[in-house]
Amino acid sequence: MCELYVKADPILYESRSRSLRIRGVVTTLRLENQFWDILREIAEVDGMTTNQLIAKLYEEVMDYRGEVVNFASFLRVSCTRYLAQRSAPVNLAVLPRRAG
Repeated sequence: MCELYVKADPILYESRSRSLRIRGVVTTLRLENQFWDILREIAEVDGMTTNQLIAKLYEEVMDYRGEVVNFASFLRVSCTRYLAQRSAPVNLAVLPRRAG
């Protein structure tokens, strides 16, 4: 089991910083490359750039919670939640039935 994790390409867990503008303020986020890749995928699915997605997530969490204690951790958890829902089996009981 551990081979799956141990044999991961080290570039995936190498950290990279990116500067972006959130609410008009330039800020720097440092995340592992794997998380940047997942954020890029989420952004593409939603028809946005990665920076647009991150700014939107920041706005939404601020609207919902009123503060962001650790935004980098929030983004990591968002990525894992995205992967979990993406791989979750479809519950056929909640899908609308087609006539015919």
